[in-house]
Amino acid sequence: MKFRCARHTSRLNVLEEFYTQVLDLQVLGRFENHAGYDGVFLGKEGADWHLEFTQSADLPEHQPDDDDLLVFYPQTHEAYDAILAAIREAGVRLVLPKNPYWLEHGICVQDPDGYQLIISHQRVEG
Repeated sequence: MKFRCARHTSRLNVLEEFYTQVLDLQVLGRFENHAGYDGVFLGKEGADWHLEFTQSADLPEHQPDDDDLLVFYPQTHEAYDAILAAIREAGVRLVLPKNPYWLEHGICVQDPDGYQLIISHQRVEG
């Protein structure tokens, strides 16, 4: 089974830059004016998952909750450290996660739409 997490935004270009620059995700594909939607697929080549962000004339009507999380598990210490360096370089501030579990097992940041991301060191190998 493959997995896609799709979310509508009014900040497509800003989200693409955030996820590619900070998390080092790759643009796997994109589309323009497909039934009035533009979109981008972000992930890692060969992985069984990706994120899809779309934008249209309709503004998103959702609001992030502190328990709405995307959790990323870098596979090596080097990958984890590279993400931390990119977070610092981009000036992304760390936020306090609502769930205390993540205080011990990762760091928390917000994407440009205000959704929280956990970068976990729990599965870091090496």
